[in-house]
Amino acid sequence: MTLYEKIKETAKLRGLSLQTVAERSGLSTNMIYQYKTVKPKLGTLKLIADTLNVSVDYLLGNTDEMTPNKKGPSAEPERIDLDAALEDKGVVMRFQGKDLSDKAKRGILDIIKLVDGDED
Repeated sequence: MTLYEKIKETAKLRGLSLQTVAERSGLSTNMIYQYKTVKPKLGTLKLIADTLNVSVDYLLGNTDEMTPNKKGPSAEPERIDLDAALEDKGVVMRFQGKDLSDKAKRGILDIIKLVDGDED
């Protein structure tokens, strides 16, 4: 699989278009399409990998592990602030293959508050 194909596949898994990945990486909208024939600089590849939350080695095909185990086996698991994720309009969340709307995310947050007894 080529670098371009790996980026495209990973973006699709994340629910992102290549244009969105490029923009979030600080690149021009269609820059990633050039990687069909041109190799990006390492710094650019790192930006793309960070945007996709994978390692550079994964994009290069050097490993099947999307993200390296940086902290070791006894490290505490990554924590996600659900409040922030559900309230952030820039975060793409998917359920059963479909993007959740901002209205759906607000509804989920309301349900969690109700169940947890924190309703305002």
